[in-house]
Amino acid sequence: MKLSVIDAGNLKLDGGAMFGVVPKVMWQKLYPADENNLCNWTMRCLVVDTGDRRILIDTGMGNKQSEKFFSHYYRNGDGDLIKSLNKQGYKPEDITDVLHTHLHFDHVGGSITKTENDELVLTFPNAKYWVSQKQWDWATNANRREVASFLKENIMPIKELGALNIIKEEGELYTDINIMMFDGHTDGQIVPIINYKDKKIAYMGDLLPSTAHIPMPYIMGYDTRPLLTLDDKKRFYNFALKNNVTLFFEHDLYNECCTLKETEKGVRPDKTFKLSEL
Repeated sequence: MKLSVIDAGNLKLDGGAMFGVVPKVMWQKLYPADENNLCNWTMRCLVVDTGDRRILIDTGMGNKQSEKFFSHYYRNGDGDLIKSLNKQGYKPEDITDVLHTHLHFDHVGGSITKTENDELVLTFPNAKYWVSQKQWDWATNANRREVASFLKENIMPIKELGALNIIKEEGELYTDINIMMFDGHTDGQIVPIINYKDKKIAYMGDLLPSTAHIPMPYIMGYDTRPLLTLDDKKRFYNFALKNNVTLFFEHDLYNECCTLKETEKGVRPDKTFKLSEL
């Protein structure tokens, strides 16, 4: 198995929104903000190459929205989904599966491309596109709080173009790739667990956007049900500590991976490192 980190670029989001009820005086010690209270976050995707399958986990924001839309998120950095794939030796046609942790725009936007004729097409024409049943139902009947994050042009073409594949429950997707699901951030968010070099790698999505979100109270204001997120984190920590899981962060600009440890103050990051160092 080969794992390739894919850089889909960075975006900036308000620190208060990213850390919810935690005061800035506390969270800014763990994650820096600029003079406008904006924190810089990456969109770090992952290709899992099993030899038979080339599975891309999440696809960033894409590029089909208007400049006005993107101006709200201050895109920055040199990252680009397709260029980063090419750098790792992959073409869009090589991808056999796209696994969406969930369908918010910064996780699914790159899955659909708009042509010069304004036609919406699959970015990865030979791929099965996977999403949990709970998330699909949730996203296609979006609540008023999340509706701005579920963009129809990112989501509906997946079904209309015949690529949609549904995951109904936790368990094995492919050999050495297992699925866990969590509901606090948004219903049916998937956390893939990858068996790699005798270790388990968890792709954290928005369950834990960064190492700064590991302490229990550090929950995003974007989470639809923060009390459920507390339960989600506890269930994940029980699994991760028992199985010595390595966390791979989608959004943490400064830390790619970490392990966990139990302390007197609760679960905290242990060692931080790059995936290539495993």
